[in-house]
Amino acid sequence: MILPGALQAARSLAATRVLDAADLAAALEVLHRDPVANAFVATRVEAVGLDPWRLGGEMWGWYDQQGRLESLCYAGANLVLINAGPQAVRAFAERARRQGRRCSSIVGPAGPTAELWALLERSWGPAREVRGHQPLMATSEPATGVTPDPLVRRVRRDELDLLMPACVAMFTEEVGISPLAGDGGLLYQARVAELVTTGRSFARISERGEVLFKAEIGAVTKGACQVQGVWVAPDHRGRRLSETGMAAVLEIALREVAPVVSLYVNDYNLPARAAYRRVGFREVGAFMSVLF
Repeated sequence: MILPGALQAARSLAATRVLDAADLAAALEVLHRDPVANAFVATRVEAVGLDPWRLGGEMWGWYDQQGRLESLCYAGANLVLINAGPQAVRAFAERARRQGRRCSSIVGPAGPTAELWALLERSWGPAREVRGHQPLMATSEPATGVTPDPLVRRVRRDELDLLMPACVAMFTEEVGISPLAGDGGLLYQARVAELVTTGRSFARISERGEVLFKAEIGAVTKGACQVQGVWVAPDHRGRRLSETGMAAVLEIALREVAPVVSLYVNDYNLPARAAYRRVGFREVGAFMSVLF
């Protein structure tokens, strides 16, 4: 006899499957429905397709009763929901529960991510930290009330050693653990080097070689890009460098990268939220992060 709960789980699992190259066009259609919220995953799929080895994880798809691909879940170092309603969330949760936790975080739109975590917490928990509301902010206009810092520019390849300590400090402050743990920071250093090489790392560096402000454009699609890793040297905080620096990054990004620039920030970081609003960013949604 099959119990009702087991039957429901089996049906939910049957509605999902791992996508492959033949599903690329359909997956991109789902991702492009919300270019701002989906920038992180879309930039990876646009660059390398759906091959798990190149993508760095599997892409799960959820199909409605008519057989249409309606929702996605990226299952790599992060678990990320895309366009997931309640039925899709339950189906993805069942697949994730059966697979076991392989990710270091769950990140995505606040509502669906909260539903997903409620279903997974018993088997995946406890989390190291849950950030339940992280405002997603975006703008398509250059800053008007803040003058861009003329000293903020792209970081050169020969400045990577200058930049790395600032990146490590930012990551440790933001995530609560050092990116140098585990593999000694090899993957993290490779990611920073990639951003520098591709011209997506920006900083104000003093004549003495001190990084005073930095930020990166971590995700880029045709419709939007996402800024990450915003950091100001502790001794220089309170001087509005985050505002003038972000105004400079925003100006370059709108001119050379994408028509919309976004970022998300912790709700308790009131100074950062105020600074981004002064630069011209407005809240367009909210993310949630579960950190392990």
